[in-house]
Amino acid sequence: MRILAMDSSGLVASIAVVEEGLAEEVTVAEYTVNYKKTHSQTLLPMLDEVSQMTELDLDSIDAIAVAAGPGSFTGLRIGSATAKGLGLALQKPLIHVPTLHGLAYNLCGTDKIVCPILDARRGQVYTGIYEFDGNELVVLNDQMAVSIEELGEKLQVYGREIIFLGDGVPVFREVLEEKIMAGRKISFAPAHLNRQRAAAVGALGIRYYKEGRLETAAEHQPDYLRVSQAERERKERLCHDPI
Repeated sequence: MRILAMDSSGLVASIAVVEEGLAEEVTVAEYTVNYKKTHSQTLLPMLDEVSQMTELDLDSIDAIAVAAGPGSFTGLRIGSATAKGLGLALQKPLIHVPTLHGLAYNLCGTDKIVCPILDARRGQVYTGIYEFDGNELVVLNDQMAVSIEELGEKLQVYGREIIFLGDGVPVFREVLEEKIMAGRKISFAPAHLNRQRAAAVGALGIRYYKEGRLETAAEHQPDYLRVSQAERERKERLCHDPI
């Protein structure tokens, strides 16, 4: 089985090719950029580079795994449009991988409680709470948009060490250490594991593929969890200036 995976749900743009080996998944190639260029500038050139370097015939892939949100509205739209376009052109199914599931899967096999946090602005984080049973991802609290204080309350029920990762860590690390999780044993993922990686999306995508969790390109829709700022402003205008 060969999966093309992509993640453009945050500041990172990432493309990977992941295959099922005899005993484990194999990352054939991964191209990840955490830089200020927009994903519309980087995603397709990265795919082209990966295809050339690995002599990949895109017709040979079995499915396209895409980090489907939550995250950056613009990034999600770019990733979704790219995956849908490829799916339609190649007549391949899509695998809908929740962003936070993919991010948590970076730490596959840990015995700690895994808590990815993405900065959702307006004092909130996109987050979820996970653990691993061997290499199986177990969802304890599914994806949500909550305040960092509310997340702290949800984490109080877990007695084990909690490891945080994601672009919300530099924003909220100080308040987590000094206030919200003060007195609790917590840690933070190292640099090579603390951001979205398409290889993790692809490895999780292989598991979803085997479970039959596929969709057509036409069916695919991102998981925004919240309405966009433009939509909020539109509703506010309508409330103040009804037609």
